[in-house]
Formats: sequence, structure tokens, C-alpha cells
Amino acid sequence: MEVDLPRIGLGTWKLDRSIAARIVSLAIDMGYRHVDTAQIYGNEAEVGDGIAAATVDRENLIVATKVWVDRLAPRKVRPSVEESLRKLKLDYVDLLYVHWPAGKYEHCKTLDAFNELIEDGLVRNTCVSNFTPSLVDEALDTCGAAIVVNQVEHHPLLQQRELLAHHEKRGIQVVAYSPLARGDVLDVPEIVEIARKHAITPAQVSLAWVMEHGAIPIPKSSSEAHLQENLDALDVQLDARDIERIGGIERENRKVSPLGLHPDW
Repeated sequence: MEVDLPRIGLGTWKLDRSIAARIVSLAIDMGYRHVDTAQIYGNEAEVGDGIAAATVDRENLIVATKVWVDRLAPRKVRPSVEESLRKLKLDYVDLLYVHWPAGKYEHCKTLDAFNELIEDGLVRNTCVSNFTPSLVDEALDTCGAAIVVNQVEHHPLLQQRELLAHHEKRGIQVVAYSPLARGDVLDVPEIVEIARKHAITPAQVSLAWVMEHGAIPIPKSSSEAHLQENLDALDVQLDARDIERIGGIERENRKVSPLGLHPDW
């Protein structure tokens, strides 16, 4: 089943708990309709407060969280998700992710536990994060899992061509975390020049490029100005030459690859 995701969302990784509720509420009222968090971020409760304070009805939002690696054993999935829902103050989440294919992840058994939560109405869609194409194939073909999204690091310095082509064939949407490469894209010469050409910011160029390739960026922001800047990337139109220039960037810089968690990239 395909879920209809907005073209851009709000990430909350490393969003300080002291401001998370205000930022989430502000973002939703500005137009964001997809909010992403995770158990390990430590801010689910504040994200929930922000959702509750916003003036948009719950059914008009996509809310995502991720199960951490020490809670992926089948018997731990349900209690951990129930705890997340209490913190988020929600009856269900739209997207539930396996955060990393590591730790207590038991492949089919973990995904079966996710499916039981869907059957019970606590979750709408099973998703994975940081999965390679081969791990996705294993989940789809061996377990028969109905995976709708894979969330991965994706930006002009990690272009993920093979993964994007694979997921398009398999009908899986890509959500792009760290779409600005933790700020590294902001000083890439090709991106800076394209930004000047269109009188926009390098961040908007990067976000527009991600969206142009069919992925859904979820940038984090701690300020109203940057929230609006990121949202305005929806209106950016890159031309064929822009796409070609960014596609030709030879520098590659993966920012997130923690030891003991990452698969064989």
C-alpha cells in the first residue's frame, strides 16, 4: 500500500528538547504536514506537545517514529511502540521505522511484529531506515513485508543513484535525512553558483535537487526563518543544466555511518 507523503517534511534529529514543541507547532502551522522523530532522539514527548498545540487536525498529518535497535526483538516491539504513542500523545503513528537493521533486529520476526501493530490500529505503515537495496529485497521477498518507505541519508554529496533506481522499481518511497549533509552542501561551488543564478539559497538548491529525484527531504531547523526557507524550496525549479551540474559532483561524503549499526553499504 502506498502512502501519500508530502514532498517535504520536518526532521527532529538533534532538535533540542527545550525548543522542540515550539518548533514542531510552528512548523505545522506554517504548512509542514510530515513530522519525523525517533525513540532514540529523546524528544518524542516534546514533538507530541508540538503536534497537540498546532492548529491542524491530526488526520491531516503524517507522524513518524522509529524503533531503536535494542527494542527490535519481537517481544519488545509492541511495548516500545505503546510507550512512543504515550509520549507522542497519539492513538497511532502513520510511519513506523526499523531504525537500523542491527541490534535485536530479527528480520521476518521483527517485521511480523510491526504488522501486528498495523492490524491492531496502532500503526498505519511499516517502514525501514538505513536499509540497502539487498536488505529491502530480503524483507520484501523473504518475509513478504509491506514496506512503503526507506529512510536514508541522501543529498548531493551522497546521491544514492542505485538505491533510488531500485526503490522506484519496487514501489518504495525514499525519505531523505540529512538532506543538507549537516551543512556541507552549503559551500559546494556548484551548488553556490546555482543558488546565485536563481537568487535562492544553497540549502534550497539541495532540497529542490532531492525532491527533483523523487525523494522526500526532512530537514531539521531550529528557527522560523529556516523553517520558511526550507518550505519555500517547494517552489524552486531547477533546470536541466542545474541537475546535470549537481549530478556531476565527484565529492562524496556520507555523514552517518555508526560502527556496529550500519549495514554493508
